[in-house]
Amino acid sequence: MKKLNLRDIRKSKQKNLQVLTCYDFQTAILLNQTDLDMILVGDSLGNVMLGYETTIEVSLTEMEIFAGAVRRGAPDKFLIVDMPFGSYSTIPQGIHSATKLFQKTRAEAVKLEGAFPYQLKLIERLTQTGIPVMGHIGLTPQSVHQLGGYFTHGKNESSAERLMKEAKALEAAGVFSLVLEMVDENVATEISKSLSIPTIGIGSGKKTDGQVLVINDLLKLGPNMPPKFCTPVADLFETKKELINQYLVDQRK
Repeated sequence: MKKLNLRDIRKSKQKNLQVLTCYDFQTAILLNQTDLDMILVGDSLGNVMLGYETTIEVSLTEMEIFAGAVRRGAPDKFLIVDMPFGSYSTIPQGIHSATKLFQKTRAEAVKLEGAFPYQLKLIERLTQTGIPVMGHIGLTPQSVHQLGGYFTHGKNESSAERLMKEAKALEAAGVFSLVLEMVDENVATEISKSLSIPTIGIGSGKKTDGQVLVINDLLKLGPNMPPKFCTPVADLFETKKELINQYLVDQRK
């Protein structure tokens, strides 16, 4: 499969773009051999790889290490790297953090959460310097404490209007694509129709321009059930456990 570039992605409205997270070299090698459109090295690595309670604990250095490993394993995929909590609290800090991630990981883009005025200005500055940016609104895990937990956004009129304004402001600021996480399906559909850039949904219904999932949820690599919007295609946690236990039985015969 030909590696996508920004022009390809911008032309991919309603083409069902598929994105998965990835955090390690060997899984990246596997994904590099599939028809997957894009790989996201999400700060969700804090939960699924490092055992942190939230993504807030993830550092810039950790993002750099994991994203570098994925890049080495998947040179033929469009790679996006999350900017972690605290790495873009000001515009100068954001420029420094994004530049470091972009240079050190050789990713094609970075992703940041939110649409506050300073974040919009940061996106403008980054795109002007040649760093593509993916936006992210709705449930923004880095703001989980300020938001008051995990829940669907856009369920009332004021929330829906705010999300629409944020989406249009992010498009105007220069994002090439927009993640809609846990946004009411009707609102996500309207946002997708109103933008010229692709929307990538997670827990936001099936009418966005693409979908992103955490690969650990899709393959059920851990002991806990994934979020209700993800139907696992396998239960590799139990499969691997059974294989290891069988190996141990065989060794002790």
